[in-house]
Amino acid sequence: MPEAASVQATRATIGDSEFDRDTALVARAPGVYDIDLSAGWTIINAVNGGYLLAVLGRALADALPHADPFTISAHYLTASQPGPAVIRTEVVRTGRTLSTGQASLFQYDEQGREVERIRVLASYGDLDALPDDVRTTAQPPAFPPMDQCFGPQDGPAPVDGSSAITDRLMIKLDPATIGWAVGAPSGKGEMRAWFGLADGRDADPLSLLLAVDALPPTAFELGLKGWVPTVELTVHVRSRPAPGPLRVSITTRNLAGGFLEEDAEVWDSNDRLVAQSRQLARVRLG
Repeated sequence: MPEAASVQATRATIGDSEFDRDTALVARAPGVYDIDLSAGWTIINAVNGGYLLAVLGRALADALPHADPFTISAHYLTASQPGPAVIRTEVVRTGRTLSTGQASLFQYDEQGREVERIRVLASYGDLDALPDDVRTTAQPPAFPPMDQCFGPQDGPAPVDGSSAITDRLMIKLDPATIGWAVGAPSGKGEMRAWFGLADGRDADPLSLLLAVDALPPTAFELGLKGWVPTVELTVHVRSRPAPGPLRVSITTRNLAGGFLEEDAEVWDSNDRLVAQSRQLARVRLG
């Protein structure tokens, strides 16, 4: 397939990719980091919440004695913009198998005052040290192979609300979840896709924090339009992903009072459930 061949020819590696460069931090002091948030990960001029979570996740991986996020919960306080930011971390507790920390990301207003954008609490460990014992009733999402799914480049024109982040991702949506793109939303709160980074970099625990928040919102298939900002997002990383594309399935069961939940599952190429998440998001009604 030409697209796959193109990705293969320019395949980036973990540690040497656009995602790694755009989440790289500069240590200012112990536990304090500077970063220039990239405009390449924006949605309608706001920085994507999954990218921001990965930035904070990288800071905590450096500040804590364990490297892998097991669970991370973020509250999005104000919308982040491309440009300079500072992250302050705090080690809450360290143990033999788990360490807990918190972090906040700040930017600056027109008067040069710090404005807190996001606050997270997380527990980290070593995914490779976990026992290989899986007892689950969960099943990988069933949808067509990648060459029968559709991405932004398959449309006759850019999808309404598309943005810079689209160029950095490989997303192929299940045809059953793209009615919104042709003006015929299904009315079901579902979104499913093959997922990867456009430069071919394989997934790791840090990029899973991006994957759970990178698909079009389920609100589109409910017939709603416009920005769907995240209020709170919790991610559980369950296993280190195998090389190859991921499958992401997101569902919403309840939209009420202008808010909805999105439950995401991320499956790797070995049919292993490698990440789960739930977020609360705000929608515009009417």
